[in-house]
This record gives sequence, C-alpha cells and structure tokens, in this order.
Amino acid sequence: MTAANILSATSENIVTAARLVNEGKLVAFPTETVYGLGADATNDEAVASVFSAKARPTFNPLIIHFKDMDAAARAVTFNERAERLAGAIWPGSLTLVLPRRPECEISLLAAAGLDSLAVRVPGDDVALTLLREAGCPLTAPSANRSGDVSPTTAAHVAESLGDAVEVILDGGPSRVGIESAIVDLTDETTVVLRPGAVAMKNIEALAGPVASACAAPCAGPPASGRKASFAARHYTTGLPLRLNVAEAQLGEAFLAFGPDAREGDAAHMLNLSPAGDFREAAANLFSMLHELDSPEYYSIAVMPIPEDGLGRAINDRLRRVAGHS
Repeated sequence: MTAANILSATSENIVTAARLVNEGKLVAFPTETVYGLGADATNDEAVASVFSAKARPTFNPLIIHFKDMDAAARAVTFNERAERLAGAIWPGSLTLVLPRRPECEISLLAAAGLDSLAVRVPGDDVALTLLREAGCPLTAPSANRSGDVSPTTAAHVAESLGDAVEVILDGGPSRVGIESAIVDLTDETTVVLRPGAVAMKNIEALAGPVASACAAPCAGPPASGRKASFAARHYTTGLPLRLNVAEAQLGEAFLAFGPDAREGDAAHMLNLSPAGDFREAAANLFSMLHELDSPEYYSIAVMPIPEDGLGRAINDRLRRVAGHS
C-alpha cells in the first residue's frame, strides 16, 4: 500500500470511496470503534472479496453497517428491546443480532447463511457519510488480516492489508478503539455475545436482565477471535450432505466445482464456479445450498474443493453444515 492509497477523509474522497464500493471494490474507513473493511453488503462477490482480503479461515457472519435505524429495519425485524437499545445508543458502538426479513437483500455469505443478521449504525461522521454516499449497507469487519491486531489508524490498515484494499479513508485515530458490543435479541433471552464499548449495565438498563455467551469473567477488551457472536450457531441444510464425492447418485442434488464437473445421475446440478475460481465459489456457496436444499432430492452431494485460499473457508463451512465439526 502506497501513501497515495491513503486518502484524507474529505467530502471529495468519500465520494470517490463510495463510487469504488458501488463498483464492487473494497475500501477501508474509520469508525469510532476500529477501522472497517467496507464492501457493498448486497454484492455476493464483493463480500467474498472481504473474506479473501482478510485471509479469514472461516465464513463467520459479518456485522453490517447502515446509515440509520430505518435502513436497518428494512433488513431485519426489530422487537421492543431492539428499538429501545437502538433508539438510545445508535449511532454508536452496539451491534444487534436480529431476525433477517424474508425480503432482505444482504448477501447470504455475509450472514454465513443464517436467518439472522448482525447490524449497527456506526457513531462516526466519516462512516455515516460514506454509507449515505454509497447508498447501500456496508460490511465492516476490522480492516486487517485475520490474526492481526485490530486497526485503529489508517497506517495500521495499510500495514496489514496492503494492496488488498483499493483505498483507505484516513479519519485519524479511532475514538473508542475497541470493537462494538454484540447483543443477540433473536430469542426471548437477551444474550451478550461479545462485550465492547457499551457497558453491560447500560445494556441491562434498556433491555432488562442479560445472559452472557462469553467465558468468565467476560470483561475487558474483546479479543478479535472471540466470535462466539455467531460461533454457537451455524447454518445447516435440511438435507444431509455427502462431501468430497466425484459424482452424485440417482436422486441426489449435486454441488459441483470447476470445469471438470459432470452431472451424471444427479437430479439437479449447480456449479459453484465452472472456472474453478474460489472467490466466485464463495459468493455462490450459501445461495446454491439454499436452492439445492429441497425435498425433491434425498441428499446433496458435494465435489471436492482444494484446500487453497478461500477453498479452506468453503470446506470449513461445508463440514459445519454437514455436522462434521
């Protein structure tokens, strides 16, 4: 990453970054918590690029950023607790996990196939301006390679991601400097999945008694690897999966990969990427699994996928869906 790729967060440069987002490119931008890696959250291939840039070992759900609560409410369903929390804290350092609306346009890959979505409205003027200019929700996992320390300056992003990101908007050091608190409101019990910048007592005052998914004592800055956010739940299909098979059996659906795929006896075949491109395969993974998960078939056969790059993440998720991990 050269200095030319780090742009001061002026109005003109924010417009440039928004244009790049609309073209499916990745941009890094400041939030009050840490710098986020932004992509159009409705664009499957752009979301796949986020995982590729971060060298993320699994497809954990991503937090989706919105310009305001009304925009978020078009993607998820708010209950009374969510309305109280969002009304009091947004824009701010709180992420809410809520049921996904049937008409939600957010990429299934961004949600790791789940029927819930992690959403927030950031409390940073640059981030909010970018969201308004882009006209779409943005992914914003921390703008660093997995395993690196979360970035709180533009220089941190450049050091970690290099040329994987098109532009870094420099808005100065992050004001808060630790990740948002994550609260799961999909059930009757309010569960804090990750502690963060919003104090537990403030969450309890608005949402009532809370449970914690964190290891005791669940205090201090949240570790970037503490993905209990979503680690307890994984998307699963109704049909069983048969992994690493060359051909489907009669009556099976077939999830193929690469140019050598042959439909054979499969009742129906979809190819994650006829060209063998891992990013395309990642972008198609959950939507194709949803399509093949039909009572018309008795199981889903899945071709072998090489354990290279995003192929490792694809295989990890397939094993989880199949109940092998």
